[in-house]
Amino acid sequence: MDDATPPAGPRGPDTGLLDEYADRVLSVAEGIPPGRVMTYGDVAEFIDRGGPRQVGRVMALYGSAVPWWRVVRADGRPLPGHEREALEQYRVEGTPLRATTAGDQRIDLRRARWDGSGDGVEGHI
Repeated sequence: MDDATPPAGPRGPDTGLLDEYADRVLSVAEGIPPGRVMTYGDVAEFIDRGGPRQVGRVMALYGSAVPWWRVVRADGRPLPGHEREALEQYRVEGTPLRATTAGDQRIDLRRARWDGSGDGVEGHI
């Protein structure tokens, strides 16, 4: 490879170049209906590749371009550092929430989880 040939794979978030895995993760995130969520592990399982950490890495680097608040941690807690913005989105979209004994808000995964099928009304993982 000479100096004029760019390296393969994803680049920084400002270049717009994504690898196939990142593109698939972002496509799934984009397809999650309002008011529904998938965990990082759900997304990895749906695309049948990688795991929660790989999905989390893609979302950390490129997720601002999609409804990132719909891809969540397995415990239902909003993304640390983005709790206020995420909770606002959940309220606007009608995402089912539940209060913990400590009074914190979490996503009610039993009701909000989506499996990628249909229009999101029927699909549960």
